[in-house]
Amino acid sequence: MTNQFPSQLLENAVQALSGLPGVGRKTALRLALFLLRQDEAHVHSFAEAIVNFKDQVKFCRHCHNLSDSDECDICSNPLRDASTICVVENVQDVMAVEQTRQYRGLYHVLGGIISPIDGIGPKDLEIDSLVERVRAGGVSEVIFALSTTMEGDTTSFYISRRLEGLPVKLTAIARGVSVGDELEYADELTLGRSIVNRVAFNINPH
Repeated sequence: MTNQFPSQLLENAVQALSGLPGVGRKTALRLALFLLRQDEAHVHSFAEAIVNFKDQVKFCRHCHNLSDSDECDICSNPLRDASTICVVENVQDVMAVEQTRQYRGLYHVLGGIISPIDGIGPKDLEIDSLVERVRAGGVSEVIFALSTTMEGDTTSFYISRRLEGLPVKLTAIARGVSVGDELEYADELTLGRSIVNRVAFNINPH
C-alpha cells in the first residue's frame, strides 16, 4: 500500500503515537505535526521525560504504588494510619482517593482485577502480597475500594476468602459510587463520602 504521508519518518511517528490509548491516526498526525513545530530542546526534553519515566520509575515494595524509590511517599509517611489498608485496582485509583482528602490510611494496588474473559486470574494480581501484609500483623481493617462491577465484586469476594480467619475487619466503600462505575471516574465528593460511609463487607451476599 502506498504511504499516504510525504515522509516515512512522519508515518513512523504517527504509528507510534496512535498506539497510545484513545489516540487515533488523525489525532496522532496532529500531535506529530505539533511536535515538529516545537523547539528542538523542548521535544528532546519531552522524549527524555518519557524514557526516564519508563526506565527509572519503581513500584513501592509495600503497596505497589508508583514511586521514585523502593518505598512510596504514602507508605513512608509516619502520619498515615498503618492499621488501615485500602485495596484498589490501579495507581489512578490511589490518586482518585487521595484527591478526596478523606482517607489517611495506606493502600494496596492490585494491578488489575480478576477477569477470566481477559485471561486475568488471582495469580496475575498482587493478592498474595496483600495477604502477607495482613498476616504480618498491625492491620485492623481492609477496605475494598474496587470498581463496582462484576469483576470488581468477584475480586473483593476472592480476597475476602483469602483473608478468612485473620483478625482483620473487612469493609467496602458505600455504594454512592454507582454500580458499574470505575473508581477513577467518580467525582471527588461522591468518592469521599463513599469512603467515609464505608460498610462492613458481606462475605455471604446471598
